[in-house]
Amino acid sequence: MENINETSTDFFLLGLFPPSRIGLFFFILSFLIFLMALFGNLSMIILILLDTHLHTPMYFLLSQLSLMDLNYISTIVPKMVSDYLLGNKSISFIGCGVQCFFFIALAGAEGLILVSMAYDRYVAICFPLHYPIRMSKRVCVLMIIGSWIMGSVNSCAHTAYVLHIPYCRSRAINHFFCDVPAMLTLACMDTWVYEYTVFVSITLFLVFPFIGIACSYGRVLLAICSMQSTEGRKKAYSTCSTHLTVVTFYYAPFAYTYLRPRSFRSPTEDKVLAVFYTILTPVLNPIIYSLRNKEVMGALRRVILRFCSVKMEQHFH
Repeated sequence: MENINETSTDFFLLGLFPPSRIGLFFFILSFLIFLMALFGNLSMIILILLDTHLHTPMYFLLSQLSLMDLNYISTIVPKMVSDYLLGNKSISFIGCGVQCFFFIALAGAEGLILVSMAYDRYVAICFPLHYPIRMSKRVCVLMIIGSWIMGSVNSCAHTAYVLHIPYCRSRAINHFFCDVPAMLTLACMDTWVYEYTVFVSITLFLVFPFIGIACSYGRVLLAICSMQSTEGRKKAYSTCSTHLTVVTFYYAPFAYTYLRPRSFRSPTEDKVLAVFYTILTPVLNPIIYSLRNKEVMGALRRVILRFCSVKMEQHFH
C-alpha cells in the first residue's frame, strides 16, 4: 500500500479496482463505458442541434440531460483512470473541493431536469391542447436555468462545509472520487448536524422529485389506458417506460446510498452503488433514449443522408 503522509493537506483516493487481473478487467470495462458515454451524449447533443424536427421542449430537455451526463462522468472517470494508470492516488485539497462541487451540482441539476422531463410528458399526454402554453420555450428555458442554479447553490453549501471542517485522521478516502460521506469519516469533529442537512438535501433533490415523477406517470398511465388510438397508446407507453427506466437507475442507488445511517453503510457497497449513478447512468441515457425512439433514429438517418449528399456535391464539383 502507498506510503500516505498524514501531515500533507492532500487527500488520497483508494480507488475502485484492486491491483489484480480482475481489477484490470473492470478498469478496461469502465474506461470503454466512459468512451461510449462521451460518444453517445455528444452525438445526442449534436443530433438535437442539427435536426429541426427535434427542436421541441422534450428534446431540448433531453439535450440538457446529455450535457449534464457528459460533464458528470467527466468529473469522475478521468481522475479515476489516471490514478489507476499512474499509481498516483493523491488529489489536492482544492482539487477534491472542485470535484466535490461539480459532482453535487450536476447530480442535483440532473435530478431536477428528470422532473422537468416527466412534467413535459405529463402535459403532452394529459393536456395536449394546453401543451404549447404550459411547455413554451420560455418555460423550458426557465426549467433548465432553474435546474442548473439550484444544483449549484446546493453544491456550494455542501462543498463549503466539507472544505472547512478539520481533518485530523488519515487522509485516505475509501472511494474513487471525493464523495462527501466518505470524507466525513475522516473528520475529527462530530458531523451529525451536517449529516442531517445531507438527509434534508437528498430529500429535496431526490425523494420529492421521485414522488413527483411517480405521481405524474401514474396520471399518464391512466390517460394512456383511456386513449382510443392504439398507435398513440403504444407511442406514449414507450416514451414513459424509457423515462422510468432512466429515473429508476439514477434515483434508486443514489437515494439508497445517501439516506442510510452511517452505521448501516460499508465503503465497498457505497463504491459499487456509486458506479450506477456515476458511470452506468450517463451511458444508458443516450442508449435508452435513442435506440428505443423512432424520432431520434429518423433524425439520425436524415442527418447522415444530408451529410452524404453534401459530400457527394463537393465531390462532383
